[in-house]
Amino acid sequence: MLIIAGHLAVDPAERDAYVADCRPVVELAREAPGCRDFALTADSVDPGRIDVYERWDTEAELEAFRGSGPDAGTAARILDAEVSRYVIASVGPA
Repeated sequence: MLIIAGHLAVDPAERDAYVADCRPVVELAREAPGCRDFALTADSVDPGRIDVYERWDTEAELEAFRGSGPDAGTAARILDAEVSRYVIASVGPA
């Protein structure tokens, strides 16, 4: 299992529009084979931060969904990013 987690920095005035524009990607991801969870959400404290959380069964399924990444217009709106990939060896109840 893989977890992709972190955050994006965008112009605070554009954050809510960015999140709204990402809704189709979130919907597609959640329907993709191997996707257990996918969320891009407005941070509750920082007005320029978008929290990223993805959970995938396999690397191959993640890469099949990802393709070439965000389009140039979407990528240009990201001022900074800190997103990491975590490979999970086991999972159990919390």
